[in-house]
Amino acid sequence: MESSQIIETIRMIESENLDIRTITMGISLRDCADPKGEAARKKIYDKITSLAENLVRVGDDIALEFGIPIVNKRISVTPIAIIAEASHEKSFVSFAQSLDEAAKAVGVNFIGGFSALVHKGY
Repeated sequence: MESSQIIETIRMIESENLDIRTITMGISLRDCADPKGEAARKKIYDKITSLAENLVRVGDDIALEFGIPIVNKRISVTPIAIIAEASHEKSFVSFAQSLDEAAKAVGVNFIGGFSALVHKGY
């Protein structure tokens, strides 16, 4: 993004009352934990694509009905570290790829949850 685009966005928010709205669907993936990483990733993909299959359409319908733009459609999931640790895999990259594939399949702008719970800074 160029600085001129950022300045233009700020101007629109301040002077033209630009209103950017977002809808977020929260999905618990705790029941997707599995000792087999591949099985866990399939459960994750299937659950997200099943529950969020209509999220974008519903967001668009709401925007039409109320005349307000809903710019972002997002999904927030349980921190993947909690789910993936059951698999004892050393790398969680394949879990991130499953999240990305599910997000692409349902058409959302963003999926959050490739994270871990961190306590006391370490």
